[in-house]
Amino acid sequence: MEPASWSFSFIVLIIAIALTFDFTNGMHDAANSVATVVSTRVLSPRQAVVWAAFFNFIAFLIFGTHVAKTIGVGLIDINVVDPMVIFCGLLGAISWNLITWYWGLPSSSSHALIGGYLGAAVAKAGFGIIIVKGWIKVVSFIFIAPLLGLVLGNLLMVLTTWLMRKKPLRAINLWSRRLQLLSAALYSLGHGGNDAQKTMGIIASLVFTSGHMKTFHIPLWIVLSAHTAIALGTLSGGWRIVKTMGQKIVRLRPIDGFCAETASAVSIFMATHLGIPVSTTHVITGAVTGVGAARSISSVKWQVTLRIVWAWIFTIPMSALIAAALYRLSLLVF
Repeated sequence: MEPASWSFSFIVLIIAIALTFDFTNGMHDAANSVATVVSTRVLSPRQAVVWAAFFNFIAFLIFGTHVAKTIGVGLIDINVVDPMVIFCGLLGAISWNLITWYWGLPSSSSHALIGGYLGAAVAKAGFGIIIVKGWIKVVSFIFIAPLLGLVLGNLLMVLTTWLMRKKPLRAINLWSRRLQLLSAALYSLGHGGNDAQKTMGIIASLVFTSGHMKTFHIPLWIVLSAHTAIALGTLSGGWRIVKTMGQKIVRLRPIDGFCAETASAVSIFMATHLGIPVSTTHVITGAVTGVGAARSISSVKWQVTLRIVWAWIFTIPMSALIAAALYRLSLLVF
């Protein structure tokens, strides 16, 4: 299929698929936004997802579009990208998201997206289209993001415990519950601000490479549609992964949830400001593990954590392979 034959209806279909991915991102990562606040019983599941979805949506008022630009023009040579590459990349990402959702694994929707994009692009034009500088940042933060969350979560837990050491348990729980509303809101802002931008970058690349936009930029309609989709996905829940995040790694108290969410929010805010597309899943999982380790190394269920780490490792290559296979198949079909 030649560029001249890209129909408007096909472009609209791909945009719809991109927003569907954004929806599955919100559904898949709803656990990250609400697991701690639900597990500590600060909010009911229904209240928690509404709370998280609201802050997912309004994140566009706070953050710019640096991450979207990194995704759009910082990872793959956009001159060789076409709508079919994006179409197959999205299908590869959605496929891996659904597989890990079914298994109850909190893998990274973000890495599924960039892995799918990578796989389809390489299937079309080879490894020469990779922008190495951009991928160094992404790959580095596969390791840096969870470690940063772990360290900050651990330090914040130690500091908070020391500051509260003379307070009665009832007072600690009361203030922790109130503060966790704030920390959950901050985390959801970070999640919406970083993750929604990834889909923005993909849609902007699609519109640009299909000739419907003369220069690459992120128009407001893309911003609003991406944030709406991820917020609606969060509203849908994702309770299989909520159980893993909130109970299987470590049993959380209100003070634990506050420390984990705050540490994650700080990490994600920093990465978003720098334009780095991090995995919010990696960050919150690292923070929850760090908080648990501050209480007691034995309180962390390391076998579950290791299972999650394996899901992280496989996400980019597996979504890339699926997308590459789909692109090759599209050549036979079209």
